[in-house]
Amino acid sequence: MEIRALFLPAAPSYADYVQFPSMKLNLLAFETSSSRCGVALLRDAGSGSPEVAQLEHEGSQEHAERLLPMASALLARAGLAPADLHAVAFGQGPGGFTGLRVACGVAQGVALGLGVPVLPVVSHLAVAEDARAGTDAAILVALDARMSEVYLAAYVPEPEPEPAPAGAPAWRVLQAPMLISADEVLPWARHRLAAWSREAGRALSLRLAGDAWQAYPEAMPAAGLPQAEPARPRAATVARLARNDWLRGAALPPEEAAPLYVRDKVAFTTAERAHGQGGNPRAGRALSAHDYVLQAMTQDDLDAVTALEAQVQAFPWTRGNFEDALKAGYPACVLRRGAELGGFCVLMPAPDVVHLLVIAVAGDVRRRGLGRRLVDWCGAWAAQSGVDGILLEVRPSNESARQFYERLGFRQVGLRKGYYPAAFGREDALVLCRDAAAQELDAAPAAGDA
Repeated sequence: MEIRALFLPAAPSYADYVQFPSMKLNLLAFETSSSRCGVALLRDAGSGSPEVAQLEHEGSQEHAERLLPMASALLARAGLAPADLHAVAFGQGPGGFTGLRVACGVAQGVALGLGVPVLPVVSHLAVAEDARAGTDAAILVALDARMSEVYLAAYVPEPEPEPAPAGAPAWRVLQAPMLISADEVLPWARHRLAAWSREAGRALSLRLAGDAWQAYPEAMPAAGLPQAEPARPRAATVARLARNDWLRGAALPPEEAAPLYVRDKVAFTTAERAHGQGGNPRAGRALSAHDYVLQAMTQDDLDAVTALEAQVQAFPWTRGNFEDALKAGYPACVLRRGAELGGFCVLMPAPDVVHLLVIAVAGDVRRRGLGRRLVDWCGAWAAQSGVDGILLEVRPSNESARQFYERLGFRQVGLRKGYYPAAFGREDALVLCRDAAAQELDAAPAAGDA
């Protein structure tokens, strides 16, 4: 069944469905955000529970060729023609880049051909719907994003009002889907749980869902926490959630259909793959910190520095902050490989210590020694200036950063209450310090290195 075969000029237009919504609903749903290819047909006569039929196939390279034949089979079994459909739904991700485009593109093409609306459903919400267990559990949905990273979202069921209006929102979004390192998932979620409980107005516990818990068991130890099945989104659940959106009047015109991407970098150039990026197993030596040149930060660096800061920080410094630091004469350096910025840091001298104000490393070259090299440069500057040590602040929720600083000899010496802005209110800061005299340093910076 090709998309062009679904184009029926006599079908009602999208405007007709929006202007005259019906309690009767025939809805086709596609879900291909993972290696599972799923199609579901939901039929709702307006009385009683809707009927949902589903077909699934495992195989990430076959989504495009199987999706429409599976849809055709479901329609034939139900005795329906394409013109009987009122809407088309799709799992919009996040997930596999190619899979998301397939589901979105097919849903959009079918909807345009039939003149019906589309209903995008976040794939993580479909997993949360299947994992529902009462209203006191925050469902933490973690789906494998490869490269030791996770697509993470959090939801809590809303208590159902009496009587529950048709299409009433059933979920509160605690955290929209984001990309996060696998080893940061549980520390981050445990830190956020108190704020989520305040937001929901009741004490919440954590309930786990998604396939990343099996993909990264060492980085994401789930012992002692309840975990739900299934681990990946299903087309039938996408269909049920889309029905709820239909009843709320949340359908979209087909031209507004779009996948949900949360990974900035979805492809690598030939040159990048030659250096080992993008998971190329045949690449030569991967880049290391010493492939980058350490040099003083200047005004010419500020565009790249500000852009990198915005990528790695939820509440980043502005360009004006960096300009002020340079004007004040604060020591600052960058790591560059040609035009590529690998990282940077800014110090503020004080009478007996040097304060590390900000430090960042580009996401695609983390864990290759760039952060250590920047901290060692800070230590060399401190030793050369005759101060006692390096001082810095770190969020308690930033478990990976805390472990990084501890490995480099930093120890907590204080706590600043409500120091950092956060998504809900303020977050404390741990004050860490390292003795300059006890550091293991690279060579001291040469003249002009800041």
